[in-house]
Amino acid sequence: MKIEVWSDVACPFCYIGKRRLENALSQFPHKAQVAVEFKSFELDPNAPIHTDKTIYEKLATNYGISVEQARQNVQGVSRQAATVGMKFNFDDMKLANTFNAHRLIKWAKMHGKEAEMTENLFRAYFIDAKNVGLLDTLADVAEASGLERTEALKVLRDKERYADDVRHDEDAARQFGISGVPFFIINRKYAISGAQPTDTFASALQQVWEEENPAPKLQVLSSNSGDDLSCADGHCMMPEKK
Repeated sequence: MKIEVWSDVACPFCYIGKRRLENALSQFPHKAQVAVEFKSFELDPNAPIHTDKTIYEKLATNYGISVEQARQNVQGVSRQAATVGMKFNFDDMKLANTFNAHRLIKWAKMHGKEAEMTENLFRAYFIDAKNVGLLDTLADVAEASGLERTEALKVLRDKERYADDVRHDEDAARQFGISGVPFFIINRKYAISGAQPTDTFASALQQVWEEENPAPKLQVLSSNSGDDLSCADGHCMMPEKK
């Protein structure tokens, strides 16, 4: 089973949804046969690499509300994060452009470190309040993910490397009609939109597995002899004496 996840490292519900999917997979009996692949999606492709604006000021501008209202609104997101054991640091969060972060994930994938890089970028943004738009920060995350820091910087400074891979994911999102993230596609046949509850992911995994791997149907043969020697539910059927 293959699960493709479109997400952005600056999307709080993407991090929450990722954790809920992981929790569902931890209970799934066939988890060893499930591959999870992360796909790029930029919520704000035009975001600056650095800004002095707070997350509350940005939300206030985006939605036409006051900064205090924005501050109150994110409390709901914080409560959702807490349900999966995470404490988001909205007060110190650094708004950033995530294109280079997505390029770095593509590079990490080539070295078998996609999962580690994705998790560490989410953590850097939402918990550690790092600016994931800065090359030095990204290089630090790469090193924490088990990759060479100097090589990460070399990749990041070459703006063309892995850029097409990111754009390819974003083109695929448009083809699938994905306008919001997180968005999960299972075996290119089934879709889950949003950070659904863990139970929803668990049910979906089981349903897809059963549909893709149906149990064999057996044809029961009977001799009609009446000698049905079998036991069930603690009782045994004995042939009648003749």
